[in-house]
Amino acid sequence: MNTTRHHEAGQAAPLYITAVAGLLFLALVFFAFGQADVARNGTQAAADAAALSAARESRDQFADGFLQSILDPDFLEEVFNGDFIGTANGCGAAAHYAGQNRANVQNCHWAADGRWGFTVEVKSQEAMGTSIIEGTDKAHAQAEATAVVEPRCTFEGNDQDDKPEDGGNGGSAAAPVSPGKLVCEGETWDIDPENLDLLPDVSDLFTVRLAED
Repeated sequence: MNTTRHHEAGQAAPLYITAVAGLLFLALVFFAFGQADVARNGTQAAADAAALSAARESRDQFADGFLQSILDPDFLEEVFNGDFIGTANGCGAAAHYAGQNRANVQNCHWAADGRWGFTVEVKSQEAMGTSIIEGTDKAHAQAEATAVVEPRCTFEGNDQDDKPEDGGNGGSAAAPVSPGKLVCEGETWDIDPENLDLLPDVSDLFTVRLAED
């Protein structure tokens, strides 16, 4: 009887060792893929931050030109009710924010779908590290993101009949008149030429978001 038990134990030992080795290997595989996922997620966060910063920089640089043309109803119609695309390039800001997230910008360009926005491609500064997955010791995670600038408001112009005439002031230039109003998420802002400083900030007029569609 004892001989039989020793024989069975001797047969079981290699199976047990093989099973443990298999479990350890699977654990290493899961760890390696988890490590790669962490690297990719970190790089994706860097791409998101870089794209958002590029779009935000473009929006903020647009503020000065916006105020200079804010009494032009055609301009306001295009910006808030049309397919306006800003002209300021924000890719300089993208490199800064990618670097803060330990990634380098590989490419930054205007959004290809015609919207006011930027697509940024980044690569992690550090390789993913040595693991049982061949080639990861020198591989760098890469990611891409697009962020867009969109108006929060719509423009409602004044009727032509509402605009005051010169009034016979001897040919002197008429006083500036309001082109209309901005309706921003239920709140109305009359564009008063004498009090343009009361208008919302550019960040209240335009939102910046990641493009998921």
